[in-house]
Amino acid sequence: MAVLWAPRSHEAAARPSALDPARMLDALPHPVLAVTLDGAVTDANVAAETFFGMSREAMRQHRLNQLVASGSPLLQFVEQVNASGAAQNSYRVELTLARSGAELLVDIFVTPLPESQDGVVVMLQERSVTEKMERQLTHRGGARSVAAMASMLAHEIKNPLSGIRGAAQLLETEANDSDRALTRLICEETDRIVKLVDRMSAFSDGRPIERESVNIHAILDHVKKVAQAGFARHIRFHENYDPSLPLVLGNRDQLVQMFLNLVKNAAEAIEVGKDGDIELSTAFRPGVRMQIPGEKAPVSLPLECCVRDNGQGVPADVMPYLFDPFITTKASGTGLGLALVAKIIGDHGGVIECESAMRRTTFRVLMPMYSAPAQADGADL
Repeated sequence: MAVLWAPRSHEAAARPSALDPARMLDALPHPVLAVTLDGAVTDANVAAETFFGMSREAMRQHRLNQLVASGSPLLQFVEQVNASGAAQNSYRVELTLARSGAELLVDIFVTPLPESQDGVVVMLQERSVTEKMERQLTHRGGARSVAAMASMLAHEIKNPLSGIRGAAQLLETEANDSDRALTRLICEETDRIVKLVDRMSAFSDGRPIERESVNIHAILDHVKKVAQAGFARHIRFHENYDPSLPLVLGNRDQLVQMFLNLVKNAAEAIEVGKDGDIELSTAFRPGVRMQIPGEKAPVSLPLECCVRDNGQGVPADVMPYLFDPFITTKASGTGLGLALVAKIIGDHGGVIECESAMRRTTFRVLMPMYSAPAQADGADL
């Protein structure tokens, strides 16, 4: 990235200029900080305010070691640049924010200011957007693998299971009390396996889904009512909706199923008796695009829907595989709920990603918006 400067006439200097450095810094989408040799933060742009969760004025009252966790690689990196006087970059660095405890993966760019005694400029580039695109394509591949497995299981397992259950029922009519308990166990276990196979059958439906214009807020409100009437009775809900959000191009039933799975997952992450809180939010993000195989142009995904909870969070070793089939952190879980969520959002041409820290886990869904069919120009001749 290069910034070009040119001398201006007195007349040009008298009027507001788009090349004003402060305005240019605020236009950058990446956090930028100016840090003195002793670690004091002297300036920051708007993106840095969002990234660190505090205002520019507040950051000016802090040192860099108060914004990030103690021992952070960023602190050592800034010291190296101050010592060498040469610009350096570092990629895929794990950065923990001191205030929120959030763990982020970033690229770091540190450049000394023209006068070495003034300190350095730090720019951070979060890698989450790029990597969520890459992971989403992996999730879709995993869902397709489960689809083939589901077709095989439905054919090869359900038929023998029905025979086993029928034989157990015949034995039960002539069994004594102790043996009858065993035949009932056989029936219950075969029923459980059939339910598992039925759940997996959802992956094997390769037919194009029927989509129409859908109000995502109506879907989220419906999901909230279902949750509060059952598994999330002990949890508070908060809504943070963008009322101007356009309609979504989607299948209502599948979207209800998807968000119900996400809310149920959030509710189960909160221990019973704890101060549980789930936030449902929507926003318009016009800058997100994704290149999908088979599509010539990148697809715009401006509609963001988030399900956020204050539960225990997702273990770091599980996070890279969270949407893979049969991956679960629950003792009695099947590991198919989030895999099905990934398939549904993939079928809708969208992206889903999870960001997790203790007491703050966010499932973020990005989707295309609805576009009305183009009207024919004039009547047919």
